Amino acid sequence: MKVTTIGRKVSLKDNFLQRVEDRLGKLDKFFSDNAEATVTVTVEKKWQTVEIAIKDRKMQFRSEQSADSMELALEDAVDNLEGQIIKNKEKIHRKFNGYAYFDDLAGVADDMDDYEVVRKKVFALQPQSVDDAILEMNMLGHTFFMFKDIVTEEINVVYKRKDGNYGLLIPE
Repeated sequence: MKVTTIGRKVSLKDNFLQRVEDRLGKLDKFFSDNAEATVTVTVEKKWQTVEIAIKDRKMQFRSEQSADSMELALEDAVDNLEGQIIKNKEKIHRKFNGYAYFDDLAGVADDMDDYEVVRKKVFALQPQSVDDAILEMNMLGHTFFMFKDIVTEEINVVYKRKDGNYGLLIPE
């Protein structure tokens, strides 16, 4: 796996970079040699955040964890990724018809059921601006909101980020 490490507002020391390589090496068995991992470390006041994104073929895994130290955040993020992989092993294996590298997990999480949709909602999308969609999302108390963009007439999603800002998802 190719690992790229980025430090935002922090200079990363060699021993931390080696720790990143070692911890992600634990996940190598699940991915092909072409997998790419991007590790971004951000320091904000007393919190240190580690975000790990791994891409391999059409699979993407992502984890973001914050802690008092970047080492703890790294441990939590890697553990979270490993949990995602184990939890979704069967579904991923079926999707890629055996091409995924999950044979090492034989017997783990085999008893996991398919995802269960507990509620379906059908609604009409009214064309609106991004600002209006954010306003409506906030009035409803939701963390995301699907809407039809008034300019492009495409379906988009606005969402509230952990940092309090907003994001916009636009399909290609």
